Amino acid sequence: MHFELTGQQRAIQARARTFADDEVAPLSREADETGQFPLQLVARMGELGFLAGPLSTAYGGSGMDNLSFALVSEELGRVDSSVRGFVSVHAGLVSLCIEHWGSEGQKQQYLPRLATGELIGCYCLTEPNAGSDAAAMETTCREDGDDWVLRGEKIWITNAPDAQLAIVFATMDPSLRHRGICAFLVPTDTSGFRCEPMPGHELGHRAASHAHVHLDDCRVPRAALLGEPGQGFRIAMSALDDGRLGVAAGAVGVAQACLDACIAFTRERRAFGQRVADFQMIQATLADMAADVEAARLLVYRAAWVKDQGRPSTKETSIAKLFATEAAVKIASDAVLLHGGRGYSSAYPVERYYRDIKGLQIYEGTSHIQRIVIARELVGRPER
Repeated sequence: MHFELTGQQRAIQARARTFADDEVAPLSREADETGQFPLQLVARMGELGFLAGPLSTAYGGSGMDNLSFALVSEELGRVDSSVRGFVSVHAGLVSLCIEHWGSEGQKQQYLPRLATGELIGCYCLTEPNAGSDAAAMETTCREDGDDWVLRGEKIWITNAPDAQLAIVFATMDPSLRHRGICAFLVPTDTSGFRCEPMPGHELGHRAASHAHVHLDDCRVPRAALLGEPGQGFRIAMSALDDGRLGVAAGAVGVAQACLDACIAFTRERRAFGQRVADFQMIQATLADMAADVEAARLLVYRAAWVKDQGRPSTKETSIAKLFATEAAVKIASDAVLLHGGRGYSSAYPVERYYRDIKGLQIYEGTSHIQRIVIARELVGRPER
């Protein structure tokens, strides 16, 4: 087994780290406080190849392997989870989904523009009454001549207020559950597609653009269908496998950022006549943090490697997402505690890491759902 990154992977990692430190980090605190996503970074990420990720070069992609793309997500997550989340949705859930399931015409029409950031993508799956149980969706689609008509609503749709293209999931018949779901490529300027802000104020990822999407008899041509009728559930689940890897890598980034902040703080902070870092209880906490960061990182890299071998990677990806997010939640909590009163203030970044990490534990399949996915991979689905 080889644990060293290749030269190309190291170069991509270094490029992502420099971008994160020099261009993302200076905007992070203000973006979190104002709740405004720094859209000026989108074109720049397109130039650097981060939006193209593992897309084939035939469609304007960077041709990265999945491990390289995980490295990008890790570095972005280390600095700003909202920016990392944008990339995971845009590239992982939207672009890769189109490459895997789209017709040649759909790929040629959308992928090159998604790769540069000319188009921003969003992924419309979650509904008020259908989150973890995606097969219970109530948004409907019906054929009408040469068109499909979509009606329903979606919530917590990341990137939607800024997007020009949406992948929308709808069912031909709710009683069919997963067998009735279809997927559609819907330009967001289509009549009947409407966004409004989510109510309330997000705990974390405050710079991310989230929306409540309304589909009011939204009419799209037959050519907008992604895949075949009834394939939508398979399409959605395969896309989530791609997106979950980015979430897991982002959680490693958050955990590493917490560890780095704690090492720096405990070295500088003094109490009872010595560095805080010299107390054994503090050292034990730092050691546990470091061990969990390394374990999470190796699980993420292994899941990416399995995917790069062309092998089924659902179990490995869910294990990585479960462990990395759960570990990062614990690490972020300990980081705030180690900072004491300073950790309770937004003047120190661990406060934001603590808020942001809960989102990674929840979306693209909560920790409960990851455990179900892993268990079913081990023992099979329940017998009926």
